[in-house]
Amino acid sequence: MHRQIYGALRRFILDGQIQQNTLLPSTRSLAEDLKVGRNTVIAAYDQLLAEGFIEARAGSGTWVAPIQQKRPPASLRAGLAAPQKLSRRGQTIVNGPQPPRNAGVINFHPGVPETASFPFTIWSSLLVRNARSRDENLLGYLSFAGHPGLRQAIASTISLSRGINCTADQVIIVTGAQAALDLASRVLMDEGDHVWMEEPGYLGAKSAFLASGAQLAPLKVDRHGWHLADPELPPPRLIYVTPSCQWPFGTIMRIEERLQLLDIAERHGAWIVEDDYDGEYRYRGRPVPALRGLDHADRVVYIGSFGKTLIPALRIGYLIVPRELSVPFDRAVSITGQFAPLILQATVNDFITQGYFATHLKRMRRLYARRQANFVKLCQEHLSEWLAVTENDSGMQLLASFTRPYKDSDVVAAAVKEGLDVQGISINYHSSEPEHGLLLGYAAMDERQILRAVLALRAAFTRLDRQ
Repeated sequence: MHRQIYGALRRFILDGQIQQNTLLPSTRSLAEDLKVGRNTVIAAYDQLLAEGFIEARAGSGTWVAPIQQKRPPASLRAGLAAPQKLSRRGQTIVNGPQPPRNAGVINFHPGVPETASFPFTIWSSLLVRNARSRDENLLGYLSFAGHPGLRQAIASTISLSRGINCTADQVIIVTGAQAALDLASRVLMDEGDHVWMEEPGYLGAKSAFLASGAQLAPLKVDRHGWHLADPELPPPRLIYVTPSCQWPFGTIMRIEERLQLLDIAERHGAWIVEDDYDGEYRYRGRPVPALRGLDHADRVVYIGSFGKTLIPALRIGYLIVPRELSVPFDRAVSITGQFAPLILQATVNDFITQGYFATHLKRMRRLYARRQANFVKLCQEHLSEWLAVTENDSGMQLLASFTRPYKDSDVVAAAVKEGLDVQGISINYHSSEPEHGLLLGYAAMDERQILRAVLALRAAFTRLDRQ
């Protein structure tokens, strides 16, 4: 009750309905008028007094403080105030295209992992143990660049899985791959610097670089490779690539392209950002070694994440930086606040070092390989009239090309009406005429859900054809 009285008087004073230097009723008389206890009114007055809305004048009662001259009511101020403007970078961030995200519909989002098969019992046990720990290393403001154990675990694991030799101090833990892109763009480039951005390329990376003031130069990519010898490309400060599974085509960068790219970076004194968003998922043979693992790759900043190998909601990603950048990145994390909770980091460390991560990853590779084969089979049976979909050796999504001249935005809109979220590939183009098609994620759905999603997409195409 005292909060209601306080709130009403505060609002009346701010809106000018009770003028400054107005004598307020005594606490006793106001309590009688409102039929409440006097202590309730005293509590409301005490809060207003503490915040400077009213003042007690000796011998003359309680008065509204002279806080400002003739302030118009809030309703009038809203109409008179000029609209607040975002910064140029703010406008760039909020006005860019966004992938569809509709709750409660069938989800064909690329890059979404299976969660039903995650070993939650084991994870919960590890998490509870760390949550109960009174270790100051988990409870304080230490280790901004990451939990020491997890940094060492990543350094050891990445050496075996991706061919990267590094030490724990080169591993920087952040709140996901997008945070890693944002941090790298802040630390490695100045406003106006040229960034070679894959065309088509990952929308999240494009947004991070533009938000940091980059000038994007399109590094053309097709299903055959990267056009590194394009004479129209300016000298770069930073080069962004997804060499293990190009987004969105799924192409793997050949060794001659990798060596050429490293030579370009060395010649221009540029940094390469290698986004290995799902390089762990390869279904034929071993995962392709990372670009960072090549001998003279000291200009490569590698970005990885546990969002696709564990659970997206963990929001834990990491960078592996050249040794000369380890201290600058460590300090930058402490300033930007992009560090993940240490208790979660400690739990991921336990999950890795006790062998659960390797077991889970092996299980998911087998599961996703089966789901991909089943998904392609169903697409060929039910969607071949509209889409061409083929298997890929890696990744958690497949590129679907239209067999008719559709705009993918029209297909996305029709799919939503059928209760289905899909993502067009045209949003991944930032300079040239876009190709139209769909990027379909299958990993998170079982056989029944995949069939339901394929039939919903068929219904969306049928709806489009009737228009």
